[in-house]
Amino acid sequence: MAQLSMHDDRLFPADDKVRGIARRIYAETRDLPIISPHGHVPPAWIADNLSFENPTKLLLTPDHYINRVLHANGAELSELGVGREDMDEADNRRAFRLLCEHWSDFNGTAMRYWLTDQLVGLFGVTQRPSAETADAIYDTIQAWIDDETHRPRALMDQFRIEFIATTDDPCDDLHDHEKLAADAAFSATHRVAPTFRPDKYLEPDRADWNERADRLAQVTGIDTGTLAGFTAALESRRAYFKQHGAVSTDHGLTDLEAGYLDAQEAERLFGKARGGGIAPEEATALRRHLLMDQVRMATEDGLTMTLHPGALRDHDRATFEKYGQDVGCDIPYAIEVTRSTREMLNAFGNHPNLNLVIFTLDEDVYSREIAPLAGFYRSVYIGVPWWFIDAPESILRFKQAITEMGGFSRVSGMIDDTRAFCSIPARHDMMRRLDAVHLAGLVAVHRLDEDEAIEQAGKLVVDNPKKVFKL
Repeated sequence: MAQLSMHDDRLFPADDKVRGIARRIYAETRDLPIISPHGHVPPAWIADNLSFENPTKLLLTPDHYINRVLHANGAELSELGVGREDMDEADNRRAFRLLCEHWSDFNGTAMRYWLTDQLVGLFGVTQRPSAETADAIYDTIQAWIDDETHRPRALMDQFRIEFIATTDDPCDDLHDHEKLAADAAFSATHRVAPTFRPDKYLEPDRADWNERADRLAQVTGIDTGTLAGFTAALESRRAYFKQHGAVSTDHGLTDLEAGYLDAQEAERLFGKARGGGIAPEEATALRRHLLMDQVRMATEDGLTMTLHPGALRDHDRATFEKYGQDVGCDIPYAIEVTRSTREMLNAFGNHPNLNLVIFTLDEDVYSREIAPLAGFYRSVYIGVPWWFIDAPESILRFKQAITEMGGFSRVSGMIDDTRAFCSIPARHDMMRRLDAVHLAGLVAVHRLDEDEAIEQAGKLVVDNPKKVFKL
């Protein structure tokens, strides 16, 4: 029977000399703590120390990176548990069997890499997934899940997760974060921080925008019928999040353009939006005004601002209508950065209290625009990319593209952007291995000394994210 295994030198160069350097660099970072400043793990998992229940709920249903590959190869998302609360054990086994039957469809993908890392390194699986081995692998993982020592809080220790940020609606009461902060034993060694995600409140052409503005008024007690009141309410919620440990805000809008409108025009457009009669081009202008004001707020409250345009959300209408958002059909598109951010950066780009982290799915834009901007503006940092750029080859291209213009000091540190909890150590380990590969190449051609490369590797893992996210 075919075996599943992980080689100690995975991802390292084939050249003996460079591989030896990479090994030595990686050895200095492999056991450093994980700092995860941008992700989507539900805080209730950790606050209530919930069981992962079964292998399908753990590995498959919440991971839309995996679901999209299975969907492309004929599986229905409902078969994988997406949008379903009625899955029994037989359903969960069938879903997991689909993953195993399609194992070869993941060959060469980033998903294959981190799935293997979890199966072998975490669950002790030694059989290669297939239709024949699916039930045995399922049973092995189920036994692991049923062990009380494999609940989220214990895994925070096992994975060495020192800091993890969740993504939260501005009107969330942050009860789960309060619960975690009140647990002195847990919070002494781990920090789980909320992240302020106001996108849906900054898009006046959304069908539910007025409903959200009304909700904001209910939560804050501030009248949001005027732009001044709406602004004050958002400021109030940012302050609430900061009081509950938030270090950043997160923005995934359609583009990076931001700019203030004339005060009278901004109020006029806001009134049209509240009346439900704003035109699309007017909504875009108001959104850009509101985004500019979020930057202004960041200079005042000090929350790091992450900006990541470049994903066309819910590309397949039928999938969205059946299953809702975030199920794997967000598709990248090309973006423009230099002109779009000019007004924003001319106003705030060198402000001493502002950290702007820009990342996107458009690989080409990093060397052409983002790295040069980060190489000049004091507030701009290069976000380590995610999703389609999680592949090892893409990550190396990214590292080579940004370093020559921005240098290592302008990099945010790893952003794993995942809700698949057990993939977090696999993703961070992959990044550390590829940091070692990149740095080893610079040592091999005598652009860095090895001691400098080792020091730099540690900074990328710990120092950079602590600086950028003000930890």
